[in-house]
Amino acid sequence: MRSAATQPSEHADPHLLAAFSEIAERIARSLSLPESGSPIRMFVAGGVAVHYYTGVRPTRDVDAVFSHRMLLPADLDVNYIDAMGTPRLLYFDRQYNDTFGLLHEDANDDSISIRLDGVDPNKLDVRLLSPLDVAVSKLARFEDHDRTDIRALAEAGLIAERQLRRRAEEALAAYVGNTADVRVSLDLACKLIADIESSRRAPARPGRRR
Repeated sequence: MRSAATQPSEHADPHLLAAFSEIAERIARSLSLPESGSPIRMFVAGGVAVHYYTGVRPTRDVDAVFSHRMLLPADLDVNYIDAMGTPRLLYFDRQYNDTFGLLHEDANDDSISIRLDGVDPNKLDVRLLSPLDVAVSKLARFEDHDRTDIRALAEAGLIAERQLRRRAEEALAAYVGNTADVRVSLDLACKLIADIESSRRAPARPGRRR
């Protein structure tokens, strides 16, 4: 399993990333630093993180939480034209809440700091959840796009089956309620990743002789 880079995937759409940078810049401009003088941390999950790591599928919203209570600026919607020439909208999802999904208790501590054009890191430290924690966060809903994201992270060599199972089991230990459905999703996700790992190890078939 390779380490996640602080630079975006070569397959990521620079126009989507520029729209994300614009949203983060608007947030940074609105901030007053806390008394500690340390920057506010912005922890980014969801489709933006997956796209940054892999370049798979565009996303419409930014899922993020902060290290401090926030009064966000009003205009956090950005219209842009993607790499294929399609008009798109990226917006900050004000309804996102990481309390009700599956997340490891160390996810924010293990997040990865990235630099975005125009964003002052002394005011706003933009951090992506690690690929492993992004995958864990996809297990609670496990809809089609969540499976696509987990597959993309696995195919990029950013997550492994054993690591996902261990991280998810550690996360589940801190949760109350019925965890049966999430455990089924975990089994399916691990099977998906194991199949990818198996195909990667399989020797190439020799070409047919004529």
